[in-house]
Amino acid sequence: MFFGCLNAKRLGIIGVAAVIVIVTVVLCVVLIPQSKKNNVTPPTPQQFPTTFKFGSASSAYQIEGAYNVDGKGENVWDVMTRDYPERILDGSNGNDAANSYEFYEEDVKALVEAKMQFYRFSISWSRILPTGDISSANELGLQYYDNLINALIKNKIEPMITMYHWDMPEKLQQLGGMPNPIIVDYFEQYAKLLFERYADRVKLWNTFNEPIIFCEYGHGNLVHAPLVNSPGIGDYLCGHHVLLANARVYRMYHNFYNADKTGKIGIVLNSPYTWPLDASNEADVAAADQSMQFWLGWFAHPIFSSTGGYPPVMTNVVNNNSIAESRTWSRLPEFTADEIVYVKGTSDFLGLNYYTSHYATPATDASTRWPNPSYYKDVNSILSQNQTWPVAKSSWLRSAPDGLRALLNWIKNQYSNPEVFITENGWSDSGELEDEGRIEYLRGHLQAVLDAVLRDRCNVVGHTTWSIIDNFEWTAGYTERFGLFHIDFTSPNKTRTAKSSVAFLRSIIQTRMMPTD
Repeated sequence: MFFGCLNAKRLGIIGVAAVIVIVTVVLCVVLIPQSKKNNVTPPTPQQFPTTFKFGSASSAYQIEGAYNVDGKGENVWDVMTRDYPERILDGSNGNDAANSYEFYEEDVKALVEAKMQFYRFSISWSRILPTGDISSANELGLQYYDNLINALIKNKIEPMITMYHWDMPEKLQQLGGMPNPIIVDYFEQYAKLLFERYADRVKLWNTFNEPIIFCEYGHGNLVHAPLVNSPGIGDYLCGHHVLLANARVYRMYHNFYNADKTGKIGIVLNSPYTWPLDASNEADVAAADQSMQFWLGWFAHPIFSSTGGYPPVMTNVVNNNSIAESRTWSRLPEFTADEIVYVKGTSDFLGLNYYTSHYATPATDASTRWPNPSYYKDVNSILSQNQTWPVAKSSWLRSAPDGLRALLNWIKNQYSNPEVFITENGWSDSGELEDEGRIEYLRGHLQAVLDAVLRDRCNVVGHTTWSIIDNFEWTAGYTERFGLFHIDFTSPNKTRTAKSSVAFLRSIIQTRMMPTD
C-alpha cells in the first residue's frame, strides 16, 4: 500500500501516526529516485564528446583513376600493375578505379549522405608533379584538388590531406626513391607546394601513410610497389628517411604556413595490438613487446617518446645481428644527437590505422624461417590470431575490438597519452549492400574507442572509417570491398550506392551514442 509522503499529524491519532510516519519514511527512502534524494541529475547514456570527429577516407591511387589524364605522370603502382599484373590477385589495376577524378562530386555527396564531418584523402604526387620535381608542376592536377577541397568546404566537410599514400612518382623511384637521402629534399619541395596552394583552406594534414607497409612490403620484399627486394637494409633506409622528411615538413609547416596556429600536421602509423601467446610465459611476453616496438615503435618512438631515437630493443637487436653477420655498421641507420632532437615531437597527433590484432611467441627456427638478414628475422616473433574471431573477406582481417582498446592504452602509457586520431578502421567483404559484418565490426570497435576515451582517459579525438567507397585494394585488386558505398565498376558513371552501414554510422554521428539495438 502506498501512503506517499504524508504529514502524520493530520491523522490526529498519535499511535497510528507513529506507525504511519515510520512506514512513510521507509517508503519515501525506497521510492524517491536516488537522483532526487541527492539532488543529482540522472546520468545520461555514454556519448562521444562533442569535440570528437567522425569521418571517412580514401587514397588517390585507389579511387581516382584517370591514370594518364591531364598531364599526370607515372607512379610506382602504375608501373607495377602494368608490368606485373600477375602480382594483383585479379590482374586488375587502378587505371580507372572509381574514377573519382571525374566523379569527385559524387564522393562528396556520399560523405554528405553519411553525415561525415571530415574527409581524409591523399594527393597523387605524380598528378601535380609528373616527374616528382617542382619544375614539372601541373596546373590541371593542382586544380583538381582545389575543386575537391572547395566542394568539401561548401558542404561543411573538413578536408584532411595525406601527402603520401604509397604512390611514389616513377621518376623519383628511378633515383632510388625512399632509400636515397635526397628524397627528403624532394618531399620538402612537394609539401611546400601543397602548403602554398591549399593551407589557406586545409587545417588537417598527414605527411606519410603507413610507412612500415611501403618500407617493408615495398623495399624489404616483393609484395608491394616499388618491388625493391632489399630485406633488412632497404626497408630500414626507407624508414629512416621517412622520419627525417616528416620532421622537415612538420617544422616547415609550423614555421611558415600555420600563422593562425589552428592547423595540425601528423604522421599516420598502422599497428595491431600484440598480446603474448601465453601471458605467464616470460619469453612470450618479451616477444609481444618486441613485436610492438619493431612495428609501431619503429616510427612512433623517435617522434612521441620522451627520449627520441629508435626503440632500445630495436637498436640492440639489429646492432647485434649486424655484428653476427660480420658487418662493420648496423643495418639500422643511426640518428645523430642533433637528429634525435630534430625528429622528436614532430607530429601534432598520432594518426592511427587499426584493423586487427595478434598473439606473439618467439621463433625457434628464425635461421630457416626468414631470409638473413631481414626485418622479420630481427623481430623474431611468430604471430597468430584467435580463430574464433570473425573473419572478413581479407584473410588477415579478424575482428578484435579489445585489441584496439588495448592498443590505445599502450600508446597512452608508452608516449604520455598523446593526441590520437584514428585515421583508418574498417572491414572488407564482397561488396554486399546488406553489410552486417561491417556494422558489427564498427559497433565493436567504436564501443572500444568510447570505452578508451571515457573510462581509460585515452586522448582519442576522432575516428575515420575506411573507406567511403569501394576501391582498388592494392594486391587484392577488386576482390575485397571496404567501402561504405558500393561502386558498380562496370557502369559508365561508376554508380555509388549506400550500404546498410551508412545508416548505422549516420545514427552514431548524429546522436553521438552507440545504438542500443
